[in-house]
Amino acid sequence: MSLSSLKSCFKAVASPFASFGLGAIRTATKRAGGSISNFGGSPGKRLGVKKFSDQYVIPGNIIVRQRGTQFHPGQHVKMGRDHTLYATVPGYVRFYKKPGARKDRKFIGVVLTRGEKLPRDETNLGRSRFFGLVDLAAMKREESQALQA
Repeated sequence: MSLSSLKSCFKAVASPFASFGLGAIRTATKRAGGSISNFGGSPGKRLGVKKFSDQYVIPGNIIVRQRGTQFHPGQHVKMGRDHTLYATVPGYVRFYKKPGARKDRKFIGVVLTRGEKLPRDETNLGRSRFFGLVDLAAMKREESQALQA
C-alpha cells in the first residue's frame, strides 16, 4: 500500500466534527447521577415556647423564640431584634389576650404572684411594680392583712 492511499484511509476515519475545528469529542465514562430532591437541608433553629405559663423567670430569660410575632410582648416583657421575647423582671409567666383588642393577638407578660391574671386592672389593684422594682414592705403589709382577715 502506498503512502497516499494510507492518508486517504485516515481521512475517512477522522471525526465528523474535524471540519469545524473542534477536534476529538470526549464522552462520559460514568452515567449522570442526578440530584436528590430533598437533600438534607439546614439544621432546625430550635424555635418555640421556652417558658410556659406559671413558670418562674428572672430578667433575661428567653420566653419564646419565634419568626415573626405569633406572640407580642406584654407587661415586663421585651422583644429582641429577631422577635425573641424575654423577661425584664423576675416573676411568673402569663399568656393572655387583651379584651377589646385584636382577637387573634396573643400577649405574654410577667407577674409577681403565681395566680395573678393579666392584663392587670391598675385602677382597682394599683401598680405591681414601680420602675421595675417591687415595694417589699407593701407586699409584707398586704400579706399580714390577708392573714388577719
